[in-house]
Amino acid sequence: MSDSSTRRRLTEYEIQVQDLQAYIRSLEAETVHLRKKLEDTPKDFMVLENKLREANRQLVQAFNQNEKLVNALYEAREQITALKEEVDKLCAPPSTYGVYLAANEDNTVTILSQGRKVKVNLHPSIKPDTL
Repeated sequence: MSDSSTRRRLTEYEIQVQDLQAYIRSLEAETVHLRKKLEDTPKDFMVLENKLREANRQLVQAFNQNEKLVNALYEAREQITALKEEVDKLCAPPSTYGVYLAANEDNTVTILSQGRKVKVNLHPSIKPDTL
């Protein structure tokens, strides 16, 4: 082998060595970065665990609050229904009674109510000839 081919091969080897050294440096930097991430992972995990515990605590509080609101709503609905029935009773017109006197040709009847003769309509389900 000649001196020039040896130099050329030596130069090629030096270039390969430099490339490999650069590759080793990048791998070392990546190793440092990964070790740092590995050290931070338990800390991050603990932070996430704490956030999960807090979220679960808030969920339980919200569930309990929701139960209280459902019960309050149910009680309020019952009270509203009772009050509505009471208001309906108070707003109902007074009941008047009458005595049947006669049936008229236009499907009405004449009754005696409070000392007066009154002509009133019948409910559609009541037939005048059945009275």
